[in-house]
Amino acid sequence: MKKGYKALLEEANAEVNALAPADAAGLLGNDDVTFIDLRDPRELDREGRIAQARHCPRGMLEFWIDPESPYHKELFATGNHFVFFCAGGWRSALAAKTAQDMGLERVSHVEGGFSAWKEAGLPHEPGKPKG
Repeated sequence: MKKGYKALLEEANAEVNALAPADAAGLLGNDDVTFIDLRDPRELDREGRIAQARHCPRGMLEFWIDPESPYHKELFATGNHFVFFCAGGWRSALAAKTAQDMGLERVSHVEGGFSAWKEAGLPHEPGKPKG
């Protein structure tokens, strides 16, 4: 293997802005900031969500960003500051680097992801109980 996930994460974290959960929370509600939740639907259902966040499955990110893609979402053409998060901060670091590499200029990710967000007692909607 030429490059494993640890090397990819190291590169991403060296190039993208990581926000502590409390700092990220301070951006909630700003008209020019969009939170992007990269977790899969099962994670959202199980763990809960940040009410103002938009959901983008990690596997669709590149297609949603690229204006030439048939799956492009205008959301990514707004010029907003995009704050990516996942469960633990790994997928969001890689996603933020990808978004930056694709030309989005204002990109960050939540250090420690949604788990750190919840641990910090920041606002979120609870998950759905099983049953």
